[in-house]
Amino acid sequence: MAPVSGSRVLVVEGEAALPVVKALASETRQTILSLLTHNVMNVSELAEIMNQPHSTIGFNLNQLQAAGLVTFEFEPGTRGSQKLCAKAYDEVHIRLPGAAVASEADQVVVVTMPIGSYRYLEATPTCGLASESKIIGMLDDPRSFFEPEHVYAQMLWFREGYVEYAFPNNLPYGALARSLELSMEICSEAPQYDPNWPSDITLWINDREIGTWTSPGDFGGTPGLLTPAWWHTDQTTSGMLKRWRVTPEGAMIDGVELSATTIDALALADANHVKVKLGIKPDARHRGGLNLFGRKFGNYPQDIVMRIHYEFPHDAPKVTIR
Repeated sequence: MAPVSGSRVLVVEGEAALPVVKALASETRQTILSLLTHNVMNVSELAEIMNQPHSTIGFNLNQLQAAGLVTFEFEPGTRGSQKLCAKAYDEVHIRLPGAAVASEADQVVVVTMPIGSYRYLEATPTCGLASESKIIGMLDDPRSFFEPEHVYAQMLWFREGYVEYAFPNNLPYGALARSLELSMEICSEAPQYDPNWPSDITLWINDREIGTWTSPGDFGGTPGLLTPAWWHTDQTTSGMLKRWRVTPEGAMIDGVELSATTIDALALADANHVKVKLGIKPDARHRGGLNLFGRKFGNYPQDIVMRIHYEFPHDAPKVTIR
């Protein structure tokens, strides 16, 4: 067992970051990682250098292994086998929960919003939310949406209610928005699943109604491409990728006209955030709920993505996005 050359980087986010952070929150474990940087060592060697009992070194090595930061290999020795320890990574990059902002191209700003980073939510059962590894809180209990772990949600659902997000408004000062696009994986919410379960899902942006799309059903029975292995296929496993767009001429979804609401009606330049709300109207004809999917659930590896296309008037100064 030889140390691996070259820089090895571990990238973690969401729940996967928690055991790594906990493992690194110890001077003893940090010292062990430092000693293993250029050498493979056994427990006795580490214990002697650090002047610590074997039991202490063994405990801390197990914590590091559980977080994926060290690897073990057993090799025959003069008095039985010995445990050789090696460092698995040289760097750890932690991605924090929340929206990611980027400039996709000239005169386009892109914001990616995790579905668990909502600002407000009202839900009526059936309802719940799940991360990539477990149910968050209790099923059919609206209080679960306010658990601190809700930021890690990769799927959320409710029969009636709404979910609201505050997207950062990164439209450059002096720019005029030409269109706003929102894309997300979404479907109806039926008990377990039902492909023939229509639901009227409405989108509002900055308190202006963009339009209502009727989802044909709630899809399950077979695993989605990204659905975690622990999730049962007799439940919802995937949705449909929908693209809403607001332009100077009006609003549409997947190119089909929705309403006469225009981009100017959204008054994007008047606020420091863009309010995005998805829900089921109390008077909707089909109150079939909604399922919303993150980039680690369903069929599409994306969260909610907002793109704002803009331009500068001839008399306005340009502001560069950095």
